[in-house]
Amino acid sequence: MTVYTPRRAARVLLVDADGRVLLFAGFDPARPEHRYWFTPGGGLDPGESPAEGAARELAEETGLRLSPAELGEPVWRDTIEFPFDGVWYRQEQEFFLVRVPSWEVDTAGFNAIEQATTTGHRWWSPAELAASAERYYPVDLPGLLSRVLPAAAEPDTGEGGAAC
Repeated sequence: MTVYTPRRAARVLLVDADGRVLLFAGFDPARPEHRYWFTPGGGLDPGESPAEGAARELAEETGLRLSPAELGEPVWRDTIEFPFDGVWYRQEQEFFLVRVPSWEVDTAGFNAIEQATTTGHRWWSPAELAASAERYYPVDLPGLLSRVLPAAAEPDTGEGGAAC
């Protein structure tokens, strides 16, 4: 019987003016051959709301600073179970959609585990994801993007981007 560690997380679908989503490349340190792409975001600190956590993680992982209010409401929620570094997690997570005209990613805020297990980043179009043999999370990311992007407002041309 697998024992799961409960975890709450907030993740961000950061989408540029070309409709591409930012993903980081990484691996599980307990299984270095298990490589995958993932959205910015991570575990919530004690007492932190999902919007607060998403804003904090976005700043730490990309350098983009937005207030929790600018993120708006989550566009998707799910619960996943996964191993990382030898621990099994059951993670309740909420996804926020943020549209930007463009963004130069700054990973200076990565913590030690992120520095050790993240190997790069890339902007992906939904079509590229759907055609790719690469592993990415969430597993239905192209479908999720197709559901949330048509309803999203166009990106703001102001500094820092716009949240939907």
